[in-house]
Amino acid sequence: MKSKMNIKSIFIMAIISLVSMLFINISLAANTGVINVNVANLRETADAESKILEQISLNQEVEILEEEGDWYKVTYNRITGYVSKELVTVNANPNSTEENQISENNTTENNQTNTTEGNTQTGENNQGENTEEIELGEYKISTETKLKLVPSINAIDVVELKADETVQVTEIVNGWACVETQTTKGWLRKDKLKKDEPAQETTTETTPEAQTPEQQPAPETPIKTQYVNSSSVNVRQQANTASSIVTTITLNTEVQVYSEENGWSRVKVNNVEGYISSSLLSNNKQETSRGQSTTRKSSSTKSTKTTTKTQTNNQTTNVPASGNGSSIVATAKKYLGYKYVYGGSSPSTGFDCSGFTSYVFKQHGISLSRTAAGQYSNGVAVSRANLQPGDLVMFGKSKINHVAIYIGGGQIIHASTPSTGVRIDTLTSGYYNNNYVGARRIL
Repeated sequence: MKSKMNIKSIFIMAIISLVSMLFINISLAANTGVINVNVANLRETADAESKILEQISLNQEVEILEEEGDWYKVTYNRITGYVSKELVTVNANPNSTEENQISENNTTENNQTNTTEGNTQTGENNQGENTEEIELGEYKISTETKLKLVPSINAIDVVELKADETVQVTEIVNGWACVETQTTKGWLRKDKLKKDEPAQETTTETTPEAQTPEQQPAPETPIKTQYVNSSSVNVRQQANTASSIVTTITLNTEVQVYSEENGWSRVKVNNVEGYISSSLLSNNKQETSRGQSTTRKSSSTKSTKTTTKTQTNNQTTNVPASGNGSSIVATAKKYLGYKYVYGGSSPSTGFDCSGFTSYVFKQHGISLSRTAAGQYSNGVAVSRANLQPGDLVMFGKSKINHVAIYIGGGQIIHASTPSTGVRIDTLTSGYYNNNYVGARRIL
């Protein structure tokens, strides 16, 4: 009798075990999810400060093992770790009403907030977020923030941006904006941007800070006298390369300097006030091609005629062609098809637009500024009608945000986009025709 009872008990326990295992397998098979942000960190423990074991890309599937507070314990590529619940959309399970509800809630939250990992843990949130649509163009930084190398909260910091610093937005990816300053570029959350409202549009009185150089009286006495050290220099209305040109002056033209700030000199020349990059001015005159120094008198008495002539030349571009043009183009074509990588400046890493032009010219012993806007101050201006192979051509709307190399026949070669890489495009139609800004010949 005892033996029969034992056999019956063992049989019952076996059935219970089989049912339990079946239930567990069904449950676990249903507990999968997909990553709903560009990059999610798989961490060693359920803590935003713990070690990162792996980074999981958008739409990758993970197996959910269990819940632990605001985290899921998951397995991905045979690695087990923790991912914030906000970053995972749970796949629907027709056998579980509760899991369906979780999936719906996660989907709704992610559509509404488009958050990235770290916002909750580091105290960042969406309160006061700039909800207006961000477009390409010029913006100011709303609060002090760190510029990131790639669009991820965990990415390497490039530089710290101060509040009210001006940046140029060149690309939008989800909640991130790619911005460019005078010296560098990187990524930041778009809620850190605000539109700059011109002071003259909001007040009837013109404050000294809002006045243009023509309106604002210069100090009584200049701080020094300097001379132009380049063949052709633009005097601009404001202290940036995107500002409109007031006039253009030539080598050894005398200017009165009234102030210097952030690499720019506020000057007066021929009764016209404006700004010149300080690097284009010297304390002494430069020697002419004959090896003799021009006199101050001839520089000042002929400056009006020189200005008019230079402005005409900028329009007709009577600029000699660069002898290195064909070799520059040949070098550039070697890298056709290479990938586009933001911040990249070599074949091993990939290129962005200005990184590509800098690298190509460097192979010929020529150094260029690192950004597209900076390269617009390199070399000399050349008109579109007088373009030659090897010239740099710039594009943008309110501000320069792209640069390419002219290869002749109305075509350009450039590091275009992440999806196309280094390629050849036409300059005579479409985007590049409509957004052409100007060109520079690097002698």
